[in-house]
This record gives sequence, C-alpha cells and structure tokens, in this order.
Amino acid sequence: MLYLIGSIIFTSYLTLSFKMVERFGIPVFQAIVFNYVTCVVTGIAVNKSFPFSADTLQQPWLKWAGIMGCMFIVLFNVIGITTQKIGVAVASVANKLSLVIPFVFSIWLYNEEATALKLTGIAIAMVSVVLTCWKERKYADGLHPTKSSILILLPAVVFFGSGLLDAMVKYVEQTYLNETNNNAYLIASFATAAIIGLIILIGLVVGGKTKFDKRSIIAGIAIGIPNYFSIWCLVKVLKQNEGNSSAIIPINNMGIVLFSTVTAWFLFKEKLSAINLAGILLALGAIALIAFG
Repeated sequence: MLYLIGSIIFTSYLTLSFKMVERFGIPVFQAIVFNYVTCVVTGIAVNKSFPFSADTLQQPWLKWAGIMGCMFIVLFNVIGITTQKIGVAVASVANKLSLVIPFVFSIWLYNEEATALKLTGIAIAMVSVVLTCWKERKYADGLHPTKSSILILLPAVVFFGSGLLDAMVKYVEQTYLNETNNNAYLIASFATAAIIGLIILIGLVVGGKTKFDKRSIIAGIAIGIPNYFSIWCLVKVLKQNEGNSSAIIPINNMGIVLFSTVTAWFLFKEKLSAINLAGILLALGAIALIAFG
C-alpha cells in the first residue's frame, strides 16, 4: 500500500510541477531533458554504485529499457503539445483513460480474473476521468481538434502511448526484473531518454532554434527526483501484487486523477464544477469496485 501511495503522490507531483514550470516561463522541453538526467543521477545514488558492467549489454531487458526510454521522451513532449494546442482537459482525459489498455493486457496475457465488479469499476472509472477533468474552456490558439487531422491524432497518441507504457512496465517487471536488477533497468531507461533529449537540445541550441535557460536545470532537478521514484514505486507495487495488475494500475491512475485534481484546487485555486465533483465521487466508487472485485 505504501508504494502505491508513493506512486500516486510522486506522479501527481509531476503534473503539478509542470504547471509551475509554465508559470515561471521555463522552457518545458529543457526541463524535461534535465529531469531525465536527474533521474539517472538519482538512480545511481539509490543504487550506491554505477549499476552497469560489460554483462549489462547481454541482459534481455536492455532492449526494453531502450524502448521505454524512447517512449518517455516522446510521450512527455506529445502530452505537452496536446496541452498547448488542444487543452489540459483533453490531454488529461486521453492520458488517464489509457488505464483500459494495461487492464486488457493483464486479463489477456496473464489470465487475471475479470470479475463483474472489476469490469463495472473500469467502466465507471472511464466516465469519472472525463467528468473529473472536464473544463469549460476554449481551445488554445482558437483551434478546434476537428479542424486539423494532426490535432485529432495527438490525443490518440497520448492514449495509446500512455497505455502501452503502463503495460510495458508490467510485462518487463514480471518477465525480467527482480530486486537485483530493477534499479539498473530504470536507470537504463532514463539514460536513454536523457541522451536522446540532450542530443535534440544541443542541436536546437547550436542551430539557434532556442536559447538555453539555466533555470531549466533547477526545474529538471525538482522534477527528476520524484519522477524516478514514481516509476520505482510502481515497479515495487506491481512486484508485491503479482497477478493483480488489472486492479493495481487502474487504481494507481484513478488515484493520480483524484490527488492531482484536489491538490490543484487547494494550491492553485482551480475551480471544481458540479461535474468535477460528480467525477470525483464516481472515481472513489470505481476504485472500491476495482480493488474489491
């Protein structure tokens, strides 16, 4: 339970921290890059040594770490673009509705039981996410998603990308990871994202496409430490609850929606409409059905 709570709090912190980054006018991409650099340093500190050796190149999980690292850097930026071009609500809904993908994978690949209560909880969860994230607002730049086929694709990429990432975490955790190598796997994933991000950032700065902002280093550190532990806690809770990921991942995602929404209301004075409150109540019911189903 402690690791699940940790995953929810740390992941929610990431969403809220990006709001602060935008408020201070810090380039989001630069903060994302240094966030992954910080994740690598944090992982090494947790491991108390450099976790790689010549044998690492032969490990079967290494290719999955590379794929996961690529997905990290791409997905973070697609979520950012979706937020800017379409809106926070659409990006949040697409991200959290993805909980249905790992749920289906868990039932299909690991033969986990799909009880009537779990299925009902998942259905209610999807409705509650939409209601909780619902905002009456105009689209950024006056754009409506129906006016551009590219904009229509953005939420779809967020939906499938987030869902596949959660499913991949579960697959690798169950197939390859144990107490001796899970930290090395996480560091390799974050290192892949950091290397790709640094190459792109250097190219943008050298090409005059952007100016380097020193504040992005501080922002990256503030984001990166909890980002590392958000994934670390998720791997831990999945390892503790093997055979029940069809419940853990949806509960984790719903908890993030609830905690982020309530915290944003408390810290940033974001208004909660009657629709949002109805979504929160439904989310609590969905969590109960999934947990006890």
